[in-house]
Amino acid sequence: MTTPETAPPPVQGTPREMGFAERYRVIRSRDRRFDGQFVTAVRSTGIYCRPSCPARTPKEQNVTFFATSAAAHEAGYRACKRCLPEAAPGSPAWDVRGDLAARAMRLIIDGVVDREGVPGLARRLGYSARHLTRLLTAELGAGPLALARAQRAHTARTLLVGTDLSSADVAFAAGFSSVRQFTDTIGEVFGMPPRDLRARRQGSPGSAVVPGTSDLAPGTIDLALPLRGPIDTAGLFGWMRAHAVPGVERGDATSFARVVRLPSGPAWFEVREEAGRLRLRARPSSLHDLSTLIARVRRLFDLDADPLAVDEALSIHPELRAAVADIPGVRVPGAIDADEMLLRAMIGQQISVAAARTMQGRLVAALGAEVDTPEGSMTLFPDPAVIADRGHEVLRGPAARVRAVIAAAAALADGSLTLGPGDDRAEQRLRLLALPGVGPWTADYVRMRVLGDPDVLLPGDVAARTGAAALGLPADPRSFTAWAERTAPWRSYAMAHFWYAAPVTRAWRADAGTREIPASTGTRRADPVPGASPAPPVTLRPTDPAPVTAPTRRRTAS
Repeated sequence: MTTPETAPPPVQGTPREMGFAERYRVIRSRDRRFDGQFVTAVRSTGIYCRPSCPARTPKEQNVTFFATSAAAHEAGYRACKRCLPEAAPGSPAWDVRGDLAARAMRLIIDGVVDREGVPGLARRLGYSARHLTRLLTAELGAGPLALARAQRAHTARTLLVGTDLSSADVAFAAGFSSVRQFTDTIGEVFGMPPRDLRARRQGSPGSAVVPGTSDLAPGTIDLALPLRGPIDTAGLFGWMRAHAVPGVERGDATSFARVVRLPSGPAWFEVREEAGRLRLRARPSSLHDLSTLIARVRRLFDLDADPLAVDEALSIHPELRAAVADIPGVRVPGAIDADEMLLRAMIGQQISVAAARTMQGRLVAALGAEVDTPEGSMTLFPDPAVIADRGHEVLRGPAARVRAVIAAAAALADGSLTLGPGDDRAEQRLRLLALPGVGPWTADYVRMRVLGDPDVLLPGDVAARTGAAALGLPADPRSFTAWAERTAPWRSYAMAHFWYAAPVTRAWRADAGTREIPASTGTRRADPVPGASPAPPVTLRPTDPAPVTAPTRRRTAS
C-alpha cells in the first residue's frame, strides 16, 4: 500500500523541473511513468538506474539525479544490469521544451552528430562547436559527443536484444565507426561485452526478439517500440489511414506502412499493434540509417509523450473530462519528413482530405520514384527539386496555390528554406509565414507536426471547432482561442480531442474500434465511440485558410 511518504508526486499540468525530494519519492514508489525522464545514480555502487528499478531503494545521501544517461556516464557511472535504463522510452522534455538543449537533443537523436559531427550540429543551431559544448555540458551534464555516444549505445542495446543482427551489423547500424569502438562503449556503459548483453535479452524490458524473425527477408529488422501507456492506437492508426497518400502509405486498423527518403537512400517501414505492443518492421537501404529511422518513427507516433501528465492536466477542465476518459493516452502525430510535411499541408489547403489525397496521389504517380518493399512496389513522395521543376505539369487547382507550392519546393531544394526538428519554434514560424501562400494555420500546423510542439492551437481549423462545439465549447475563433488558453501548455493534445469529437472522426474511430495499450499503473480503457452522421456543410470566409466543409476532419491530407 502506498503511503503519503512514498507516494509519487502529482503529475503537473505545467512542465517543470522536479526537485530532489520529488524525484526521490518517485524512485521509492518505482513509478514507471518517469522512466526515461531522469536517471538515478548511486554513489555507493557506481551504477545508474531508471526510476522504476526493482532493486532496493538507495539511501538519500548516496543518490544523485541526472537528466540524461550520458551525464551519469560522464560522471563515472555505468548502467544497471537489472533495469537497463537505456531501454526506457525517450524523455518527453525534448518536445515540451523549446530551448537550445531540447533542440540539440532532437537533432542528436535524429543522428545529426553521427552524420555531420559536432560542427554540423552547431551550425544548425547557430553556435560555435565550442560554445555549444559548453552550453550543453552546463545544462545537461554532458557535451554533444557524449550525448550522441549515449544515443548510439541505446540503439545498439535495442538491436542486440531485439534482433538477430551480427555484432558488426549492430555496431554500424547504431552509428559506431568501428566494431572496437562499439565493443568498448557497450562495455563501459553496460559493464558487459555485447555478447553478454545479447544473452540477457529474454529478461530485457521492452525488447524481446520475435519468434521467426530469422525468417524475415534479408535486411529487414523487427523490434519492439518502448512507450509510456496508455496510447490511443485507434486514433493513431485511424489518422494515418485517413491521410495516407496513395502509393506512398498504406494503413489499416492495426498497422501503418510507408516508404521514406533517408540520408543513405529510401527505406520501408511498418508499425503494427501486436499482442498489446507496438512493433517496428523496417528495411532501410543502409543500416547506418536505422537509428535515424527509429527516431523518426518514434516522433511520427509521438511515442515519447507523457500521456498521464497530459490526461491529468486536461481532465482538470470539466468540458474535457469526459473526452479524456473516453480516449486516454491521445497522441499528436508527428512528421517523418519535414519538407514533405510542408508541401502536403500546402497542397491540402482549402480542399477536403479526400481531394488532397487524390491530388497528392497524382503527384506521386507522376513524379515519385518506385521502391521495392516486402509489400510490393511503393513510391517515394517526390523530392522538392522534382516538384519545383515539374510540379506545374501535375498540380491542379487555383493558380496561386500551385505557384505557392512550387515556390516552397524550390526554396527547400536550393536550401534557402530549411526545416527540421532542431528549428527554433518562433523562427520557423516566421520563415514559413514569409512564404507566399502560407498563413498562420499552415505555419502552426507544421510547427505542431515537425517540432512536436505540445502547445499549438489552430483556431482556423473548422473540424476542431466543430468538435469543440460538440463538447459544449465556444466554436467561433475568438472565443475558441480564449477558452483554449486554459489548456496550455498542452493545446496540441486538446486539439486532438477536438478533432476526435468531430462527427467524421468519431465515425472512423467507431469503424476501427478502440484498442489502447494501457498504462502500467492502470488506466481506464476507452469504450467504442458510437458512429455519427456527418455535420452539414459550413461555408467559411474566402480568406479563412481552413477546410471548406465540416465533414473534412482537417484541411490537409498530410
